[in-house]
Amino acid sequence: MQRTGKNFLRENFWGLSLTLIGVLCLALSGVLYLGQRGYPQFTLADGQALDGPEFEALERQNRAYEKIAETVTPAIANIRTTQVIKVQQSPFFMDPFFRQFFGDSFGQFGIPREQRQHALGSGVIVSADGYIVTNNHVIAKATDVEVMLSDKRTFKAKVIGADPRTDVAVIKIEGKDLPTVPWGDSNTLRPGDTVMAFGNPFGLNFAVTRGSVNAVGRSGLGIETYEDFIQTDAAINPGNSGGALVNVRGQVVGINTAILSASQGPDGQGGFNGIGFAIPANVVKHVMESLIKSGKVSRGYLGISIGDLNPALARQFKVPDVSGVLVNQVEPGSPAEKGGLKQGDVIRTLNGQNMEGADRFRAMVAGINPGTEVTLGILRDGKPETLKVTLAEQPANMAGPGGAEKGPAEGTLRGISVQDLTPSIRQQLGLAPDTHGVVISNLDPDGPAAQSGLQQGDVIESINRQPVNSVADFNRLAEGAKGEVLLRVNRQGNSAYVVISPSGDDGQ
Repeated sequence: MQRTGKNFLRENFWGLSLTLIGVLCLALSGVLYLGQRGYPQFTLADGQALDGPEFEALERQNRAYEKIAETVTPAIANIRTTQVIKVQQSPFFMDPFFRQFFGDSFGQFGIPREQRQHALGSGVIVSADGYIVTNNHVIAKATDVEVMLSDKRTFKAKVIGADPRTDVAVIKIEGKDLPTVPWGDSNTLRPGDTVMAFGNPFGLNFAVTRGSVNAVGRSGLGIETYEDFIQTDAAINPGNSGGALVNVRGQVVGINTAILSASQGPDGQGGFNGIGFAIPANVVKHVMESLIKSGKVSRGYLGISIGDLNPALARQFKVPDVSGVLVNQVEPGSPAEKGGLKQGDVIRTLNGQNMEGADRFRAMVAGINPGTEVTLGILRDGKPETLKVTLAEQPANMAGPGGAEKGPAEGTLRGISVQDLTPSIRQQLGLAPDTHGVVISNLDPDGPAAQSGLQQGDVIESINRQPVNSVADFNRLAEGAKGEVLLRVNRQGNSAYVVISPSGDDGQ
């Protein structure tokens, strides 16, 4: 006899009911078990649930990032600066006839005698009594500096000191028991390490982004005199300058300072395109401590002129690759000479760290306190040697041990970086051995010199008919060069006079 579906359900009702209850109990016990183990539950769009120990690991990772942000954010400062700019009035507005009708105040016409410009940046509280580290470009030329903390308290800040060559500045607010964040060792950073960038991008207060270290020891960018940057893809935008770059231990390993950007907004500032730079914490600490202690920065000094290696030079000096820096010249009586360094040596390591190029070597030497003994690993005629050298204090008229120095921030020769003309550079440029002057290593493309046609590799032999034999000569003469300036320039062995005007035209 064939049974209908209705009869089957009636006859097996209790069995089916018990089976369904069992399935529900098993499901409920599984959920309780997973909940007790702390495994997170995820549901995809198709309703499929994701769970298991691997997702527990992700959840723990998220909690760790949240804890870092929660701990670091109170020590991040929102810095607002005000700069008063004097606006030159047209003689038209000084005319008595004009005054008779419109009075002495022209603000209503939108042409004030003074204008106030505001800018935003970030900073990091590094001491409980109110010392804050930021970028020099955040507070440069500011007449007022105001600091807001994450709890909305505001303070007037005093500038303690600034170092344009590294773009580091220290300001101070009057407070006590302020939140701080510890320093980390930036020398331990490696490409691939996770980092978090804190700051106030575009005035959006106390934001945090996450990314990784893309590279360390970045230099040759023409951003600062001393460049040893950490490159990161953690988003850094205008307003993040001076904020903290933090490792997974919640320690400051860098201070955000610059971005490479292909875009530009209406305010003239570019947006983040995946490449940002931070000043290493070890450099910042050295500058900060010097500024707080004496108001100036004391830098280490070797007394050598150096250059990068290329494959041809590496072959000539019996070096297996192009890593390291070539010693072009050793100054008589310098710490380098006293320590046994010689012309033609190739410095491969400094205190055990590999040296990839001259820019980073200069920055690292400058970041060591005078009087410190350093260990140099060198190759001499292809044979390895180790030298101990005690650094002296860098002379005030030098930017680094034989390195490039930026010219004056203002004046006709602004935007020029130069370095001493060494025998190696003469040879590379194809110049006669008796050629003297300083070689242009970098140019601001918008500066008067570049607009007048000067180029990298040009040798400046004289300024206003005064001979230039060193970086010190260039600095002294460039500082006083106002209005039209007469340069004698050697390009590829041919010398000519060039007039540089403040506006950047050809002086005609």
